[in-house]
Amino acid sequence: MEAKKETYNESQIIEQLRRPETQRRAFTLLVDRYSQTLYWQIRRIVLTHEDTDDLLQNTFIKAWNNLHQYRGEAKISTWLYRIAMNETLNFVQRKKIHCSIEENATNISEQLAADSYFDGDETAIQLQQAISQLPEKQRTVFCLKYYDEMKYEEMSQVLDTSIGALKASYHHAVKKITDFFNSRD
Repeated sequence: MEAKKETYNESQIIEQLRRPETQRRAFTLLVDRYSQTLYWQIRRIVLTHEDTDDLLQNTFIKAWNNLHQYRGEAKISTWLYRIAMNETLNFVQRKKIHCSIEENATNISEQLAADSYFDGDETAIQLQQAISQLPEKQRTVFCLKYYDEMKYEEMSQVLDTSIGALKASYHHAVKKITDFFNSRD
């Protein structure tokens, strides 16, 4: 007989996180619930599986070590997104590649084609090339909106910026991606 998996809503998990006797179990539930979503959020920005795994692990370590700082003003998922985005953006800053955009795009398509975890077609590779050419902020906003379907209000909390700035960044990103594909015709 298959074991029944317990499900908890976010407020139940938060309640358990606040009690020392249930904190570890609740954190395991949190990791189970958000690992996949956070993995893909990070992966769309850093592109490689290995870096994504490292950043995801760092995200959860930082969350565990800072549970006492979670005040409950935002959803716990928003708090985790913010930690993941900070970890990812710090990583990108540290790993800035000093090469031309064309070399970077070629490098990305080669990395994706060789990555056993990537199963996209040529169009998906070209989309990743286009996204990789965006400035960091536009790339992040585009990925959160396009892939994660995050609302501007939540994005504003995660990235600590105004909704207007986010909408402008997304608009510019879409325009640049459209121009990228139009230049390929």
